[in-house]
Amino acid sequence: MKRSLIHQHFAGCRKLAVSSWEEQTLVNSDTKLKFGRKIISVEEAQSLLSEYAKHTDIESVPISAAFGRRLAGAIFADHPVPHFRRSGVDGYAVCSKDIEQASPENPVVLRVIERIPSGTVPQFTVDSGLAARIMTGAPVPDGADCVVMLEMTDALPLEDAGMNSSQVSIKKNVSAGSNITPIAGEIRVKDLLLEQGVRIGPGEAAILATFGYSHVSVYRKPRVAIFSTGSELLNVEDALQPGRIRNSNSYMLAAQVEAAGGEAVIMQALSDNAEEVEAALQGTLAKVDLVLTSGGVSVGDYDVLVDVFGRFTGKLLFNKVAMRPGTPTSAALWENKLLLALSGNPGASFVGFELFAKPLIKAMAGSLAPYEEAVTAYLDVAYDKGSAYPRYVRGTKHVEKGCLRVKPSGIDKSSIMVSIKDADCLIQLPAGGRGFARDECVLIYLIQ
Repeated sequence: MKRSLIHQHFAGCRKLAVSSWEEQTLVNSDTKLKFGRKIISVEEAQSLLSEYAKHTDIESVPISAAFGRRLAGAIFADHPVPHFRRSGVDGYAVCSKDIEQASPENPVVLRVIERIPSGTVPQFTVDSGLAARIMTGAPVPDGADCVVMLEMTDALPLEDAGMNSSQVSIKKNVSAGSNITPIAGEIRVKDLLLEQGVRIGPGEAAILATFGYSHVSVYRKPRVAIFSTGSELLNVEDALQPGRIRNSNSYMLAAQVEAAGGEAVIMQALSDNAEEVEAALQGTLAKVDLVLTSGGVSVGDYDVLVDVFGRFTGKLLFNKVAMRPGTPTSAALWENKLLLALSGNPGASFVGFELFAKPLIKAMAGSLAPYEEAVTAYLDVAYDKGSAYPRYVRGTKHVEKGCLRVKPSGIDKSSIMVSIKDADCLIQLPAGGRGFARDECVLIYLIQ
């Protein structure tokens, strides 16, 4: 469903009762908040980011390494498929007129003149009274206009053993053209095979191989640098220390980057020193296509990205989004590269990536439709938490009696990390104070 139609569609599913408290929240939603932050919607933030999403360079890769990449140009057929009349089954190639009266009770007996395995060329013409044993995928000989499945026949060897000394009993009538794919029956010359920007999966790989593409022109994988911030962070291999935690966000984001089609570059975690953070970011911009940071964007005393944005030479695009979790999500353009600063809470960082970073990476990698389309589902449990802003809840979906149903994948707190592994969608819950009842219709975005 198009994003411009999402809220209209949702309105048909659920009539929101907006209280005076909610109305006041909406009135204040576009005012400047602390640190001069002007709040914008998720859709506005996505639109701003999209303006600066540029395709990466084009490179040629072996077809064996092209899975998951996106085509840099459209592919057209330079020959028909098949380029010969192709048998669709194992059986016998015959003339349909010879078997018009064939039945199990009155089979028609024909003389077999040759065997045609796949990959060979027929040597004889099938005239009336003759048949050719043929295998699936083999060329149909001239004269034959149908192929009878092997299960509808019985082989009848002749007494004198010779090269073409066998007969076949045909027990069923099949019409002309049966079990034969004609020349260009699948694809004609100049047909569009694959559009620019399509992601290469198993089917696309088969088409490329069919048309001789040993190498494929694709967009280079976007290189994404990942920084986590905070003096409390330990390296993964470090022993635990009082008051400190291991850096898990960087590895979570790296996995999301790879799943979105990018190349993740995990950087050393940054301290809470603004000068050090600024220097590290600036030294990385030229080497990557996108910079992701985790943490340091809220209003605390040690939220270092806020200080960096106050002193850097780039352009701040936004620094507050009307969403839960991840309200302080921020973005900037710096030396012509995008910097996306996500919340440090794992749940908020995960959600922020899905909403903002994943579409960016997909667009850079060549996707012409980088945003996930929303689908409708029914809440499997009540959700009693209201919110001043739209909420994006990590969810788990399933089908029950033909209906798509969804529920939170665990405790819905942005600081909770363990339930992220169970999430396969984001549940979008509109702003409101009264919560949501079981069986209410909601929008969800699939996590793929």
